[in-house]
Amino acid sequence: MLSNSDRKRFKAIGHHLKPVVTVSGNGLSESVMQEIARALNDHELIKIKIIADREEKEALINEICESQGAEAIQKIGHVLLAYKAAAKPNPALSNILRANIL
Repeated sequence: MLSNSDRKRFKAIGHHLKPVVTVSGNGLSESVMQEIARALNDHELIKIKIIADREEKEALINEICESQGAEAIQKIGHVLLAYKAAAKPNPALSNILRANIL
């Protein structure tokens, strides 16, 4: 569980990010889940665009977070800001570490 100050900082960092994965009509296929896992492992903080109606979108967000061990930082419209701490974050790829450097 993240503190409120961490959530606020992650929202500020995530504001400038673009969605790296789009989930649309086909739902969460294996390849989409692999891409989300890769992006979370590399970048730690990512945006995911979800094109679905309200109920389906909530179900997809819950499934993504549970299966990837990620935490939903913010949900605005069709965009989810998700965070998962990497075991060994790469300073060149991690959005969190790069934000601390800048």
